[in-house]
Amino acid sequence: MIARSQNKKSAGDYGEQLAAGFIKNLGYEIIKQNFRYGHGEIDLVAKDKDVLVFIEVKYRKNLEFGEPEYAVKTSKQKQLKKIAEAYLAINEIKDQNCRMDVVAILHLPGEEPMITHYINAF
Repeated sequence: MIARSQNKKSAGDYGEQLAAGFIKNLGYEIIKQNFRYGHGEIDLVAKDKDVLVFIEVKYRKNLEFGEPEYAVKTSKQKQLKKIAEAYLAINEIKDQNCRMDVVAILHLPGEEPMITHYINAF
């Protein structure tokens, strides 16, 4: 069981690295990776010009559980919004335009990763 969860974590870390590189190439400035609050985390916090962007990264190596973006269900969206609110409060950020993005990465064996960026996803 430990090997499986470590493998899942390393795959998630790899996906976050791909997403961070993708976002940087779009001209975003990464402010924070893996902001943890309570039992959850936001994968990336970035600036897109004057907008603070909270980014959820979903990475899949196969389609066994469907497309990666479909894993961001309503309950996950609510959790991410609460964590984003905590980030703003902890950092005393007020009057800031914010949005929630999703970066979905599908990396099938033997293929290049396919990255889809959902701006203002929810």
